Amino acid sequence: METKKITNNPSMTRKLTFNNAVIEKIAGLVCRNIDGVLSLDGGMISELAGRFSKKTDPTKGIDAEVGEKQVALDMDATIEYGANARQIFDDVCTRTQSAIKNYTGLDVVEINLNINDVLTKKEWEQQSSRQKDELANTVHDDRVK
Repeated sequence: METKKITNNPSMTRKLTFNNAVIEKIAGLVCRNIDGVLSLDGGMISELAGRFSKKTDPTKGIDAEVGEKQVALDMDATIEYGANARQIFDDVCTRTQSAIKNYTGLDVVEINLNINDVLTKKEWEQQSSRQKDELANTVHDDRVK
């Protein structure tokens, strides 16, 4: 029987990668805490998926392209009427860039924020409540007759 001595390989290759959804989630959680951002809104597919989920998806309205060292983000948001859109954009960029760098070490090289609606807080709350009611009325369970 032959034995081989195992030695540590100092030239080991190491690679840490992040799924796009991880970066999208970090960005979404950051944006939830920015004054003036009422919601991040997804496209049609995200909206349909949201109708069948009871939990809020923090990646909704965010698309990330993740490379080995860099990240680019596209976001769609509804902001509060009367809020300073430029300030909101600056806060989104600064906080998102900082959080992604701190959590992952990746550099955010591009952020595109599309403001797709402006609502008062009251209008937004009414709209959110109405959507929840519509969802509750459309859910059918065959176990309940």
